[in-house]
Amino acid sequence: MIRSSVTISLVNEARGGPFVYWDDFEASCQKAKALGFDAVELFAPKPNAVPAEQLRRVLETHDLKLAAVGTGAGWVIQRLQLCDPDKATRAKAIDFIRSMIDYGGPFGAPAIIGSMQGRAAGAVDRDAALGMLGEALDELGNHARQYETPLIYEPLNRYETNLITTVADGVTLLESISTDNVRLLTDLFHMNIEEADIAAALKTGGKHVGHLHFVDSNRQAAGRGHMDYAPIAAALKEIGYDGYASAEAFAIPSSDEAAQQTINAFRQWFGA
Repeated sequence: MIRSSVTISLVNEARGGPFVYWDDFEASCQKAKALGFDAVELFAPKPNAVPAEQLRRVLETHDLKLAAVGTGAGWVIQRLQLCDPDKATRAKAIDFIRSMIDYGGPFGAPAIIGSMQGRAAGAVDRDAALGMLGEALDELGNHARQYETPLIYEPLNRYETNLITTVADGVTLLESISTDNVRLLTDLFHMNIEEADIAAALKTGGKHVGHLHFVDSNRQAAGRGHMDYAPIAAALKEIGYDGYASAEAFAIPSSDEAAQQTINAFRQWFGA
């Protein structure tokens, strides 16, 4: 069964980015639960930004799960990425992601690698960048195994990376590395840009799909753009996807309205 999730950002440097709730973790959880969400996805500036004891208390109080933790603050705040030409800087990027794995892991929440994957540039050509990325995914995917959670890797659109932009290329990357503990994040916004057929791409992803960003074509809440969700829902059912559909969307017209729109769309397409 697909479960619902909504994003909460605590990263001031990402202000205006595609996150539904902002700043107040406990108040956001209270609102998410009132609307009927199953979980929240946390975008935090660093591990323990919400101390583990508080995180556990708030989630238990509101009967919510932690769907995933983002690592993008490593790029937004510290400019760390996995394809940096400097080995020491790459090591710092890996250490930051490892710390986020250790933060979310005890809650059963995988860490997401999106913007921290980096890109080919300057002295680092595409082959070299993919080699660096693959090595990091191997190391971090194996690290996540101790928590019985996968590592989540996100193909991005062409304006955000020049490495992996499609699900098919993501599958090729995952099948080229040693670990079997990395899954793909299929983000409908990025897919709307890069995929000729989103439903077909999801089928290509198949068993490799580990997380879904449930959002519309304009990065607003599902139902506020021109996305056709019927074939997407059918494809997810066909591949047996039973993870989260998480709203990584702009707070337009407001956080509350975006969250309400998302849960309405979730119930329409996933029947819960």
